[in-house]
Formats: sequence, structure tokens, C-alpha cells
Amino acid sequence: MKKTMKTLPDQISSLFPKSPTGIRGLDDITGGGLPTGRPTLVCGGAGCGKTLLAMEFLVHGAVSYSEPGVFMTFEETSADLAKNVASLGFDLPALIADKKLLVDHVAIERSEIEETGEYDLGGLFIRLGHAIDSIGAKRVALDTVEALFSALPNQAILRAELRRLFRFLRDKNVTVVITGERGEAILARHGIEEYLSDCVIILDHCVSEQMSTRRLRVAKYRGSMHGTNEYPFLIDEQGIFVLPVTSLGLNHEVSMERIPTGIARLDTMLGGQGYFRGSSILISGTAGCGKTSVAAHLADATCRREERCLSFLFEESPNQLMRNMRSIGLDLQPWLENGLLRLQAVRPSLYGLEMHLAAMLKAIDEFQPSVVIVDPISSFSAASSPFQVKSMLIRLVDYLKVKGITAMLVYLTTGGSAPEYTDMEISSLIDTWLLLRDIEQNGECNRGMYVLKSRGMAHSNQIREFKLTERGVELLDVYVGLDGVLTGSARLAQEAKERAELEASQLDMEEQQAALEYKRHMLESQIAALRAEFAATEVEVKRLIRQGEQRRERLEHDMAAMRRIRHADAAAANHQEKTK
Repeated sequence: MKKTMKTLPDQISSLFPKSPTGIRGLDDITGGGLPTGRPTLVCGGAGCGKTLLAMEFLVHGAVSYSEPGVFMTFEETSADLAKNVASLGFDLPALIADKKLLVDHVAIERSEIEETGEYDLGGLFIRLGHAIDSIGAKRVALDTVEALFSALPNQAILRAELRRLFRFLRDKNVTVVITGERGEAILARHGIEEYLSDCVIILDHCVSEQMSTRRLRVAKYRGSMHGTNEYPFLIDEQGIFVLPVTSLGLNHEVSMERIPTGIARLDTMLGGQGYFRGSSILISGTAGCGKTSVAAHLADATCRREERCLSFLFEESPNQLMRNMRSIGLDLQPWLENGLLRLQAVRPSLYGLEMHLAAMLKAIDEFQPSVVIVDPISSFSAASSPFQVKSMLIRLVDYLKVKGITAMLVYLTTGGSAPEYTDMEISSLIDTWLLLRDIEQNGECNRGMYVLKSRGMAHSNQIREFKLTERGVELLDVYVGLDGVLTGSARLAQEAKERAELEASQLDMEEQQAALEYKRHMLESQIAALRAEFAATEVEVKRLIRQGEQRRERLEHDMAAMRRIRHADAAAANHQEKTK
């Protein structure tokens, strides 16, 4: 089911060796890492993560790629650096003790500088060269280059020394990260570093609508293809995490497997088998119409199959959701306890839009779910434009489809807007769209559901009334009256009317059956009487026949006796005997 996302390293062919940074996502964007043996400029404003990126580059190189590194800092001391990165799990003292890392703090105080001739970096080159040679360093970080030239007002000399610095680093054949502050109209403050560097990475920490977002862009990479868009990135407990998602195309695999919705009669509405695995599902509707309950059924069904479900909540806390779902018979607590369900709840105002996307993808990569629920996506609209939200959702849905993860998005329809419309215009992203709505009829408001679209399957076109019961969501039969679909008390009245008609019909059939039985009984009684009469007549007739025969025999016997008494002619008697 799981599909490996095709990343930039699979698409980009590099013409020269690269040194992987080990930073999650950055190697995907750069096509394998930073140019080996060449300088890379990382520039940006204060607090955007320049120093951390440089330190991660060295630490990962020392730990994962057996490339010792030198970190030359002009602002922070070695002790401060060790403390700052300890929270990320980087043990600088241990790396220093193993000679995998060398941290050199070069203190530059303007008040302590006395100019006695032309400024040059000869002393720095000797110090840096010794540090490189002492541990056989393959990687070097200079943080930050502005501090190095802060005391030099002569721009001509500054440019000359910058060229000498970059040339020196190339001659040492080390892969270098140089951090620098962002200029107002140019990438770097002095306007020359970006021309001398083979790779330039820009970090940005922008604030919009009171929400901040860190972004990374590879502005330059000589001789290599690379991702050119702006990518949001996070700084978490494991360091920097770059989100290499912009447009993933439409060449992902699709599945024919179906997964149940958790509501049996909704499965029936979707061709009898439920959603396609790996598809995108939208549930939209007004407040209180049951969107979260339908989504919770999918989460419960997923966990019952012993698959993982990750649900992002932007309006309810996990405890609030579980309490509410218990009221309709869905107990999600066991799934949380056995690790099949994760509820990740934050307010939409906590991050910027891209940070939310980065945080969600990071959680997806960590948890490896088969179903992801986002409830609701409309909460992002409060602080971002519909276009920005749509752009973010496109990347999220593409990312999930590439990985074969089923995505369920919940959208709150505001009052007055058309139910078949979303502010973000994301209908083209959606494979199956369930539309929930309140049906006002006869002074009542009842819940209705229908399948607005479901790509690749035959589905019901009926509006079904549904109720939230102690057994969860229950879909009811459709009753269509003169004014359309009947719901609530109108449906109950229709059901009562049909029951009464059924009972009357049943009573009528029973009465007809009883009449038929009575007629059968009467007919059988008449037949029995006729049979009895016939039998009596038969007995009487047989009796009369027997009497007649007896009289005839008696008469013949008497006549024979008379002839014997009268001595009648023997011949005549014999003749009579013969003729007899």
C-alpha cells in the first residue's frame, strides 16, 4: 500500500560530488547536499536558523559521514554554542573530545582593533588552516561573515579580502557553510558573497496576520539542478525539518481496494463497499450537522482493522472529541491507548499556514497512518486567503495520495453559502464528497446526507436522513412526499400511515380468509349431509331389494310345493324345472 515518494534526488543528476547535509528535506531540495569542496552561503535575518543549519551540517557530517568539521564562530562562545544545541541532542563536547569537531571562537571587538596598515585576513587563514589540519576537517562553518568585517569601513579592501577568503577555502578543498545577514536589496549585506559562493541558501522568517513562518529557498546552485521554490521549514527538538513539497504531479499509483466508512448504510450508498483506499474525501456541512461524527466513524473503522489513523483537530481538544463521541457510542480511548489512533490538536493561530503543513507532514512521516483526518480545513481561512489555503491543501492531498494514505477533509459551510461550494474551490481535489445538510421542514430541522460525487464508483443519488443515536450515525429510509423528501415528524407520520394501511390490509386479508374457511366448512357440512342421506337411501334400497328377492324365492318354493301336492304332469313339471 505504501508508496515511496519520488524526491528531487531521483530526478536531478549532479555533475559534481555533493556533501549530504543530513538535514531532513534539504538534501531532497539540493539534489543530494551542498557542493563538495566549495563554499555555500546561508543568509537571512536574525533568528531564522542560520547558525543551527551550519552546526547541523557539521554534526551530521561528523556523526553520519565520517567527515570532521571546524566551526569558527565570531559571535557566540563555544560554551554558548554547546548549550544552545544540547536541546537538539547534539553533544558537542563529546564530538570535540573525539576530534570529530573543533569549535573555535574568534572574538572581534571594534574597540580593541588598532589599524596600523591595510586590513587583511592573513592571521585568520593561518588559524583556520591549523584548525582544519589538526583534525583533518572536511567541513567548515564560518558564523557569521559580517562579524568578521564589522570593523572594516573600506569596501574595496573588504571585497578583496572576501575574495581571498573564498579562494583560501577552495584551496583547502573543504565544504564550507558561511552564514551572513540578509541585505536590504541584495542577498548578502556586502553584495559580493553570493557571487563568490557556488550555492546560496536564503532563510526567511516572515510574519503574516500575527503568525510566523520560516521559509527556505535555494537561490543559486552552480552546475546542478535544484528546487527553486520557497519551502517552509520547522525547527523542532530534532533540528531543522524542511518540507520539500510543492507540486508532486499526478502520476501516483491508485488502489482498487475499498475500505468501509464505519457506517454500514453509507457503504451501501457508495456502491456497497465504502471509499477507495488512498482517495481524498470531503465532508462538508453547516455547524452541528454531524461532520465530525461521520469522520469519527472512519477513524473507528480504521482502528478496528488494526490500521493507524491520524486526526488533526483544529477546533476541539482530544478529550472533548472523545467525550462527544462516547455520547453516540464511539469509544476512541482504547485506540489511543494501543497506539492505533493519534489525535493532534492545535489552534489554527498557533502557526502560519505553511508551518501547519510542515507540522502535519512531519507527524504523518513519524506515525505512518493509513488514514488522515483534518477537522476542519475551513479553520485555516481565518488567517489566510482562500488561494493560500487551496495551495496548501493541494500539496497535502498530493503528498497523501503519493503515499497511498486515505485523506478525509472536514469543511464547515457558513450560513448563506451554497452547500456545493467551498471558499477554497477544492472540489477538483476531492474524489468523494459527502454533503451533510440541515433540512428544515414542518417547523423542524433534521439532518440529511447525500453523495455529491464519488469518482470511479456507482453511488446513490438519494438524500438520506440520518440521526445521531447511542449506536452512532444511523441512516434512515427515504420517504418522498408531494413536497419532496420527508424527514422528522413528517417521516414519522408517513411511517405511521403506512403501518396503519398495512394493518388494515392485513385485517382485510384475515377476514377474507375467515369467510373462505366458513364457506369451506359449510360446503363440507353439506357434502357430509348428502353423503349421510345417500348412505341411508342406499341402505333402504338394498333392504327392499333383499325383501323382493326373498318374496320371489318364497313364491317359487310355494309353487313347487303346490305342484308336488297336485301331482302335476311330470313332463310339464320337468319342463318348468328346465325353463326355470
